[in-house]
Amino acid sequence: MGKEFRGTIADQPDFDAGSDAEALYNAMKGFGSDKEAILDLITSRSNAQRQEIRAAYKSQYGKDLIDDLKYELTGKFERLIVGLMRPPAYHDAKEIKDAIKGAGTDEKCLIEILTSRTNEQIHNLVAAYKDAYGRDLEEDVIGDTSGHFKKMLIVLLQGTREEDDVVSEDLVEQDAQDLYDAGEAQWGTDEAKFIMLLGNRSVTHLQLVFDEYQNIAEKSIEDSIKSELSGDFERLMLAVVQCIRSKPMYFAKRLYKSMKGLGTADNTLIRIMVSRSEIDMLDIRECFRLRYEKSLYNMIQDDTSGEYKRTLLNLCGGDDDIAGEFFPEAAQIAYKMWEISAMTKVQLRGTVRPYQNFDPASDAQALRKAMKGFGTDEDTIIDIVTHRSNAQRQEIRQTFKSLLGRELMADLKSELSKNLERLILGLMMTPAEFDAKMMKKAMEGAGTDEHSLIEILVTRSNQEIQEMCSAYQNAYKKSLEDAIASDTSGQFKRILISLAQGAREEGPVDMARALEDAQVLADACNADSGDMEDKFMSILCTRSFPHLRRVFQEFVRCSNKDFEQIIKKEMSGDFKNAMFAIVRSVKNQPSYFADRLYKAMKGLGTDDRALIRIMVSRSEIDLFNIRKEFKETHDATLHEFIQGDTSGDYRKTLLIICGGED
Repeated sequence: MGKEFRGTIADQPDFDAGSDAEALYNAMKGFGSDKEAILDLITSRSNAQRQEIRAAYKSQYGKDLIDDLKYELTGKFERLIVGLMRPPAYHDAKEIKDAIKGAGTDEKCLIEILTSRTNEQIHNLVAAYKDAYGRDLEEDVIGDTSGHFKKMLIVLLQGTREEDDVVSEDLVEQDAQDLYDAGEAQWGTDEAKFIMLLGNRSVTHLQLVFDEYQNIAEKSIEDSIKSELSGDFERLMLAVVQCIRSKPMYFAKRLYKSMKGLGTADNTLIRIMVSRSEIDMLDIRECFRLRYEKSLYNMIQDDTSGEYKRTLLNLCGGDDDIAGEFFPEAAQIAYKMWEISAMTKVQLRGTVRPYQNFDPASDAQALRKAMKGFGTDEDTIIDIVTHRSNAQRQEIRQTFKSLLGRELMADLKSELSKNLERLILGLMMTPAEFDAKMMKKAMEGAGTDEHSLIEILVTRSNQEIQEMCSAYQNAYKKSLEDAIASDTSGQFKRILISLAQGAREEGPVDMARALEDAQVLADACNADSGDMEDKFMSILCTRSFPHLRRVFQEFVRCSNKDFEQIIKKEMSGDFKNAMFAIVRSVKNQPSYFADRLYKAMKGLGTDDRALIRIMVSRSEIDLFNIRKEFKETHDATLHEFIQGDTSGDYRKTLLIICGGED
């Protein structure tokens, strides 16, 4: 039985190439052109039918249809329509040619095409390139690239990946061990082994190899590639792995990156929408919704305009229902994502470490000198405070008082101002004092900063929450629970108070109980009773994060629904935001913080309080991991964002805490 069709563009019934050729000719005749007629006709015919139309057009009018379309249309709309009119292999050949001509090379385009095409598509591409340009594609790639990146591209260009679905268990274990031995297990990396295995083994085989690798290395193959390889070669090998795991998810990520932020990478958007419209666009849409909590249709609608937008939306094929139901492909991916999240042991790394030759008395004297007399030596203050661990800063505070009889915090407050003052004082507080201060700031004044309350209470450990509660009581002579109760209401208040107990379960996963919890959540989604929020709260606010990873994984199996989509559809307001934050933190906490930092700096204005809060509180815990997630998701470094969004000594301090440019 053939595989189910997963594209959005199929053959038009009652097709008549001659009639369509005449309609296109009439749409381009005279002054101006009927762009809507052109786009509606071309997006409702399959590529094979378009080739028949092109042949009929030449027979009837003695002209080349693509040449006429190029003459009549302009800009992105022209590129999109002409792309749809080319046979797939010739479209790929044109994209590759554009990627390697001129001064620079578009490595991302080369990577995308060569990692995602089947053997047959690669062979057709190579032939089309030769036919269209009279050149050998392999020779052009060799002339335009170098090193291990070039070697892997040449391997992929052969189109010789094994296609046998029969898998040998012994070979799976051997290949996984070979990959581990080639990277994580030795000093340096045997790139040739990565190239040979990832460039030639079958998709089914490699999917099992990646699972076995995770068991051996206790980390994903992606994490190993990120730590062992670099540059274009790293990006290429990550793309190979992503396409082996799921091509639709790979393309969903590429589409998202092409449209997020300022400006649109239209070439990428056009290339993917054209090349996948008859293959797996439905699966790409599902993966897009699964990962980004937004439909591809809506993102195209928000990011493009005019006939260009209409054409893209026709190729997209529809706005996905938000019910949370999965197609089989997306359900399998969601289940796998949670499984990887549950199995991966992430090594968390901060960016600020204890200073080796630490002398609190010397630091105290230097800080006093920097603040004495007329003017302030901000450079010295920044240098000392950012290069000491929090424990060392507490020693400096004590020594400052015993040596000089002065309060360091009071002196810093009087000498510094605005965001630099808030940042330096935040670094000088104990983590519990700082969190207590942030909770107080979130609740004082006219409005409440619910996002801050959620972020702190969701991401802190039991011990951190208990220490914060004590610090809050000491500083403000009121319990944190009472402050929350008087400043919030309803179910949201109940969630915050539950989290503020610092009593989340700890310890290993109980699989039987995880299955039971998943079923309870699935039943709560389907029931008409109004206790869904209570059921969600009782499990999400009390179970350990490792346990919840398994619960969310099994929820997919129990319900065939996406947990985050259920929250989005069925809940609202601050309660929804709190539930979202818990799920995001359980899935990948550094990624959650990376997203919070991105939101703090994107657009007009900067949310300095959020920026300071995260940079200070995560600097000794997982800021290095957050940086990596930031770059992975947003195609820009945290360092670049801070550099472009802040200024002066405030920026200098943030960049030191950030710890690197990635």
